[in-house]
Amino acid sequence: MSGGTRLENANPVIFQRSGERLLTASEEDEDVHDPIDDREIFDLIRSINDPEHPLSLEELNVVEQVRVKVNDAESTVSVEFTPTIPHCSMATLIGLSIKVKLLRSLPDRFKIDVCITPGTHTSEVAVNKQLADKERVAAALENSSLLEVVNQCLSTRSI
Repeated sequence: MSGGTRLENANPVIFQRSGERLLTASEEDEDVHDPIDDREIFDLIRSINDPEHPLSLEELNVVEQVRVKVNDAESTVSVEFTPTIPHCSMATLIGLSIKVKLLRSLPDRFKIDVCITPGTHTSEVAVNKQLADKERVAAALENSSLLEVVNQCLSTRSI
């Protein structure tokens, strides 16, 4: 967030982080094919930083494992995210950050769909349309200022 700008949601509710996933021996074995599942995708996106608060998307309950759907056989990933307030101006940036994280982390075979949880945002249709448009996403990532903000959201912070 830039200095001097007023926060839209100055006092968000903070949720408990879920525990770390325990890996099985077969998941750690590189020679064994294990399909990508909902929890693996959730683990990729849960620590994305909120653009306005020093909190993760999981801590703000913007992303939840129950809103992640994966079909490894069909190479599809679908993530619904819930902005903290219905008029959140950062919704597109949050969705873009989730999409970029998954594009950078998953094999190219995956089709990634990121959208707002139905009924949780006043501009849900417009934001979802932007996030589903490959050309708009590519153009956004060519904007160096916007890419810098996305990279800040994706940077690792100490917890």
